[in-house]
Amino acid sequence: MKVTKLKTNHISNPLGFEIFNPSFSYMVTDTTATKQIAAQFEIALDESFSQLVFNSGKKQDINSLAYSPNLELAPRTRYFWRVTVWNERGEQAVSETAWFETAKMDESWTATWITPDLDRDIHPVMKKSFELRGPITEARAYICGLGIYELELNGVKAGEEYLAPHYNAYHKWLQYQTYDITDLLREGTNSVDVGLGNGWYKGRFGFEGDTTANLYGDHFALLSEFVITYADGTEEVIPSDLSWHATRSHVLDGNIYDGEIYDATLDVSETYPVRESDLGYERLQARRSLPVVIKETINPVSVLTTPAGETVIDMGQNMVGWLQFRTKAPHGTMIRLQYGEVLQEGNFFRENLRSAKAEYVYTANGEEAVVRPYFTFYGFRYVKVEGWPGELDLNDFTGCVVYSDMERIGYLETSHTGVNRLFQNALWGQKGNFLDTPTDCPQRDERMGWTGDAQVFSGTANFNMDTYAFFNKYGYDLWKEQEDRDGMVPMVVPVGRVQGGGSSAWGDAATIIPWNTYVHSGDKAILEQQFDSMKAWVDYIKRSDEESGGTRLWTVGFHFGDWLALDGDNPDSPMGGTDNFFIASAYYAYSSEIVAKAARVLGHNELASSYEKLAQEVRAAIQNEFFTANGRLAVDTQTAYAVALYMDLVPKEYVLRIEEDIRMRLRRDQNHLKTGFVGTPYLNRVLSAHGSNDVAYTLLLNDDYPSWLYAVNLGATTIWERWNSILPDGNISESGMNSLNHYAYGAIVEWMYRHMAGINPTEDQPGFRHTVLAPMPDFRIKWIKTHIDTAAGAYRSEWKFDEQGKLYLSFSVPFNATATIKLPHAIIDHVIMNGIVLSDAGLPVLQGDHEVCIEVASGNYDFNYMPSTPYKETLSTRTPLNVLLRNEESRSMLQELSPTLASLDPSTIGPMGEASIRELSSYPSFNTPEEELDKLDLKLMTIQLV
Repeated sequence: MKVTKLKTNHISNPLGFEIFNPSFSYMVTDTTATKQIAAQFEIALDESFSQLVFNSGKKQDINSLAYSPNLELAPRTRYFWRVTVWNERGEQAVSETAWFETAKMDESWTATWITPDLDRDIHPVMKKSFELRGPITEARAYICGLGIYELELNGVKAGEEYLAPHYNAYHKWLQYQTYDITDLLREGTNSVDVGLGNGWYKGRFGFEGDTTANLYGDHFALLSEFVITYADGTEEVIPSDLSWHATRSHVLDGNIYDGEIYDATLDVSETYPVRESDLGYERLQARRSLPVVIKETINPVSVLTTPAGETVIDMGQNMVGWLQFRTKAPHGTMIRLQYGEVLQEGNFFRENLRSAKAEYVYTANGEEAVVRPYFTFYGFRYVKVEGWPGELDLNDFTGCVVYSDMERIGYLETSHTGVNRLFQNALWGQKGNFLDTPTDCPQRDERMGWTGDAQVFSGTANFNMDTYAFFNKYGYDLWKEQEDRDGMVPMVVPVGRVQGGGSSAWGDAATIIPWNTYVHSGDKAILEQQFDSMKAWVDYIKRSDEESGGTRLWTVGFHFGDWLALDGDNPDSPMGGTDNFFIASAYYAYSSEIVAKAARVLGHNELASSYEKLAQEVRAAIQNEFFTANGRLAVDTQTAYAVALYMDLVPKEYVLRIEEDIRMRLRRDQNHLKTGFVGTPYLNRVLSAHGSNDVAYTLLLNDDYPSWLYAVNLGATTIWERWNSILPDGNISESGMNSLNHYAYGAIVEWMYRHMAGINPTEDQPGFRHTVLAPMPDFRIKWIKTHIDTAAGAYRSEWKFDEQGKLYLSFSVPFNATATIKLPHAIIDHVIMNGIVLSDAGLPVLQGDHEVCIEVASGNYDFNYMPSTPYKETLSTRTPLNVLLRNEESRSMLQELSPTLASLDPSTIGPMGEASIRELSSYPSFNTPEEELDKLDLKLMTIQLV
């Protein structure tokens, strides 16, 4: 037995984070035992645990998902901790030692904000030399540089992160970082260099290429303290003050959108004084942002010479970060890299980046150098190279993939290469857009934290990666922005210059993201932090409702609605066809219910009852307004049906009708997507949960427009903003609003985890302490392998079919967790589990109408059986006509029955193609006796489908 994955506030060994009430978590692996009987926490000031500050003793109620002892923490102190776990067999294991280190906390600063005595547009390097009078035991740097900074000591970069202090609501709070600089210092003279760049703080950054700089501030500034502890125990503080000086940087210019200009030939020896800045200390906080690091590197796949004669490097993957290169170019050589996402007619293209230059310009000084930007990043697959001396060698180039330091936890692979690529595309979309803030796109003149995009993708994000700390910081920013707006949630967080907000689905990020994160993590601390924000958002909606008549519907204000759906009245408009106020009212009910559930978790029972009542009132108002007396939904769109079913808005007596109506709606839409940002995350989940799993798989596996695999087949390596961002001929559909790395439609991956693989956390035992394992296979996918390193431990779900249609399923449930396994289309006496008949296994088993339910503890479980309803696809007269027409054998058989039907083109017959021959047989022109249809069925069953 091993105790692993020790985290403090969901971060491994956090240094200098804002920590007041630490929450500890761990996992237990490598054991066949099933339950934790007790655990013990020890926290000390030393690794030998001789200076204990906390000892829980052996206790039965310690929760591995989140244990928060009462601790009084001291500033600038490293705490070591370990945990001992006992299982039901009497075995015990002691973890390795983990640690966390506090920042300055409430200590006052001796340092002064300083700014260079230079033109405010000149990028500076802030410098200081100091002496160390003897050997040291440790040293820390506490530092904030504005806009963004990099710290070097004696010519070596401190830490592994980039673009600090990252992007937050600077007008509300400023983050400082802590670095362990012990190994970078030496006795005698030491030199400090802090380069400063514009970043989000004062560079060009705003919606649609806003060219106005100074978003949050108008000058570069630095605040830092180096705290040195000598071997004799004495301490010395080296603060930023007027003893520092500045030089010009080799970085001549740069910002987030346009890139960076670097001149290695520039003489930067002249020094300039610094002066104090009046930024103050009130906004300063220890960091909440995860470090932004190089998470992986990739090598270019090829170098292209385009028809226009350009030299273009293809990375083979749309990525975010930069291209690092090695060069020994002659003095004065200017090398220019331009970044883009796609080629057009074989040539380099970047018009869809709008006004963003997205380039890097480097002037060489003749010395060998490894070159990369300091204060910017790019979203790209292709890089045009100009000015490169001699022949270009791909071995000199490395793609640095940069995003917040989150652990990947979710893995999924299937027999279908296109579906696998789609999964990877969504994962790469998360990598590219989770750079400190969950952005909509990482490449054009936008790159903002749109709340709607983050909300719809948050479920998928939590399956793919441990996003707790990431969303914790984003939620903190969101609440800071709400405070100034009486609870209204902005469109974008941080707001910057995009001042609008209050849209449904977008503003509901305030409730949905923390709730999703809680359900995945099992740590209610995020609800405690965000509860005021969650409540304030629903209170804002309620005020809007009451000020407009108190109907318990949300019928005022601007709403994005089902953004970029394909069913709108105006094909040139991004607005979908689903009634905006229906969507708004649905989210009114949904968020009210989430606030009620969060209140219940936190013990606010009176509030919980109040918001439950509100949710019920809104649901009743929706049913009165949007459903007829016979249960027809007045909004006949895919999104409306999906939202109504997912958010439990349908009167119970009419659920079956709405289930049939959504199937009919999809049939009229030829079983193709019409949904936008609101409907897409819910559509397949609703279909699988409400008897139309076959249609959900059809939508997944369609490969013509509009579909997910349409993009995959056109070479997409990330998720596109639009269903047709690229047209079938390879041309980009438009340049004005067209990102090729825009993860919202990647929310289909949550359906893959929950329904294909069947791994579902439960709200009453969150953090995967109890999980429902309910895969829903389809014979069009021959096998799937999935595992998730959840908060509770590693879950595995696999299934496959053999050629006869027999189903094999395999699951793993981690230590100290339980699961309900649901075997689809199974009969107890026909199921073999771990080599024996299931009914002899001695487990709690329940036979349902269409499934077998089994309650299990941790362990491995293998099943096989012949499904009671065959999964193996066969053709029949109940098969959609267009499927029969696309198969040569069935078309030939159909020719004998009805030459007219057999002559139809499946690509042009429209909704008729989704009807079966049986359904069409009542039409006069296709009138066919039932006995003839039965004979055809016998023939069709003989066709062997691949």
